[in-house]
Amino acid sequence: GSSKPCWSKQVPHCAHMAQAQDFIKGWPNTDLLTYPQFKEDLKTSFEAFLGETGRGLNYGDKENGAYNLGTPDFRQTLAAFLSEQYGKPCDWNTIMSTGGSSMGTDISVRVHSKHGDYAVCEAPTYYLAHDMMRHAGLNLLEVPIHEDGMDMDALEKVCQEHGGKIKIVYTVPVHHNPTGVTMNNPKRERLLKLAKQYDFKIVADEAYQLLNFCPSGVLPLFYHDDPADPRVFSIGTFAKLIGPGTKVGWVQAHPALLNPLQGIGFINSGNNPVIFASSMLKQFIASGNLAKHIAYVSADLGKKKDRLVDELKKIGLEPNNPGGGYFVWLKAKGKTTGRSGKGMSLETDAFAGYMRLCFAWLSEEQIVEGVHYLKE
Repeated sequence: GSSKPCWSKQVPHCAHMAQAQDFIKGWPNTDLLTYPQFKEDLKTSFEAFLGETGRGLNYGDKENGAYNLGTPDFRQTLAAFLSEQYGKPCDWNTIMSTGGSSMGTDISVRVHSKHGDYAVCEAPTYYLAHDMMRHAGLNLLEVPIHEDGMDMDALEKVCQEHGGKIKIVYTVPVHHNPTGVTMNNPKRERLLKLAKQYDFKIVADEAYQLLNFCPSGVLPLFYHDDPADPRVFSIGTFAKLIGPGTKVGWVQAHPALLNPLQGIGFINSGNNPVIFASSMLKQFIASGNLAKHIAYVSADLGKKKDRLVDELKKIGLEPNNPGGGYFVWLKAKGKTTGRSGKGMSLETDAFAGYMRLCFAWLSEEQIVEGVHYLKE
C-alpha cells in the first residue's frame, strides 16, 4: 500500500503549543475561596460576630483585661478545634492568636534570641524565614534535610562547634517547604533532647499540619515538649486552610514561652492585631464548618497533586510525592518551570538544579499544559 503523504506528519500551524504555567505562586486557586457552601458558612459566622461587637472591636473586657494574647473566647474555640483535630488535649492557655504564621515565627525568634546569636535552618528551607532571622540580628547556619527530616547528627555537630551560641533552630517539620518531607517521631524526640542539652528554642513552622492528603502520623512538635523545661513554638495558620487574606494564625507553646510574646513593642502598644479577624471566624470554627471545609480543600488539592506527579512521571521526571502541603519538589532535566531552588539555602546555588512547583493555584488543565511545556 501507499505510504501516507509526508505532509501529514508536519504540525499544522493552528496546533496549540503548550504555554508555561505559573507554578511559582504559593496561593490557593480562587475556586477554593468562592464556592457557595463556603460563602454561606462564612456569612453565618460573620453575622454571629455582630452579636459580639462589644468585645470583638475593643482592646479587652472588664473580666479578662487586655487581649494581648487574643480574645479568650477565640483561643478557647481554637483550642477545642485543635484538640479534636489532633486527638490530644489542647489547653487554651497555650494558644496565642497571630497575624498568620509569619508573625508567629517573627515574634518567637525576636523575643527568644538576641542580636549576634546563631540560628540553624534546614537546607533547603522556606527561604523567606532567612530574612526574618537576619532582621533579628541572628547569624545563620544550616544542616541538610533527609527523607525523614532534619539531619540530627549534623545539628549536634553544629551545636558542639558553636558552644552555647545557637539559640534558635527553625524547622518546617511537616510537609516541608520545599521538599515535602515530614520529620519522623524518633527525630522529633531527638531534636527535643538536643534542645535541652544545648539550650536552644525550636521554632516549628507547621503551616501545613492540617493540610493532609493521607494521615501524616505526626503531631505538632509542641506535643513532644516538656512543660517543666519548654522549648517549642508550634506555629499554625489558616492561610492555607481558609485563605491567606484572613491573616489569622496561632502560636502553641507552654505559658513560660508564650506569655513573653505579648511584651513585644507593637503588641504591648497596639494589642493583638487579629482581635477583629479572629472574632469573625469563631462561629465558623465552633460549628464544625471549618473541619468540613478543610476536608474539601484537602481532597481538591490532593487530586491536583496526584495529577501533577503523574504528568511529571510520564515525561521521565522524578518528583517527590508529598502527603500534604502545596508543593512538589524535583530535580530539573533540561527545561525548567516554577520556582528554582536557587536561594533556598545559605549556599545560594546548592539547589539551583531543582524546581518547586505549586499545584494549588492552577487548574488541572493548566497543570497538564504546564508539564507539557516542560516536555516540548
